[in-house]
Amino acid sequence: MSDDRTREADWTRLARLTPARIGLGRAGSGLPTREVLRFGLAHAQARDAVHTPLDLQAVTAGIAALGFETLGVASAAPDRATYLRRPDLGRALAEESRAALAAGAGGPVDLALVVADGLSARAVHEGAAGVLAAFKPHVARAGWRLAPVVVAHQARVALGDGIGAALKARAVVVVIGERPGLSSPDSLGLYLTFDPRIGRSDAERNCISNVRPAGLSHDLAAFKLNWLLARAFSLGLSGVNLKDGSDAALEAAPGPVPVADGARDHA
Repeated sequence: MSDDRTREADWTRLARLTPARIGLGRAGSGLPTREVLRFGLAHAQARDAVHTPLDLQAVTAGIAALGFETLGVASAAPDRATYLRRPDLGRALAEESRAALAAGAGGPVDLALVVADGLSARAVHEGAAGVLAAFKPHVARAGWRLAPVVVAHQARVALGDGIGAALKARAVVVVIGERPGLSSPDSLGLYLTFDPRIGRSDAERNCISNVRPAGLSHDLAAFKLNWLLARAFSLGLSGVNLKDGSDAALEAAPGPVPVADGARDHA
């Protein structure tokens, strides 16, 4: 086999292992037509994910069907165009939502869960209920007290800080649509902040990323989130000082690790 054919075979083998754009080949001095078309499709899907509006009613109904109480809020960004230009408004609650949270807050709770559209409502539509379904058994086993699940519109990650503080939560987890890449318009991120309050920095959060069918499964994401939350409550912190040791916990397990009611994941 010539060197060129050997290299081509190597790239073909590597390309099977990743959705990243590698080993695309050539047609003359440019890319093959199929790769140009694939790029155009991926770019269009990413744009759609950013601009598709959140179906608030469907997302709320899906979460309520799992047995969670729900509460809807909006950020201070009045529309999508403003949200994209003014990230600061996506981090602040609208006045009416601030009042609704204050009226709906009860006593202190352990955890506030926030489902937020972020930069991919598609990811929320397709994955948020699945993540919560996988995480619910962990909450039950731990005995954590939950606030109503908040569904947030035009929201950035830091919106969870004000929500968690208003609901008197020891920790907040924001399940949010991630910025779409050219191969991942459907990816969720889970951001954990202990002792949420306005002004927290990103260094004070832990993130579980790439939660989607072609990435991290809902069950494994729920397992990692449970592991991090237990440590956050134990140590009284989150962020760069809380290291994710959940992979070691999975590897140290003698057999398949139960990650949800009736489900077992072979990591």
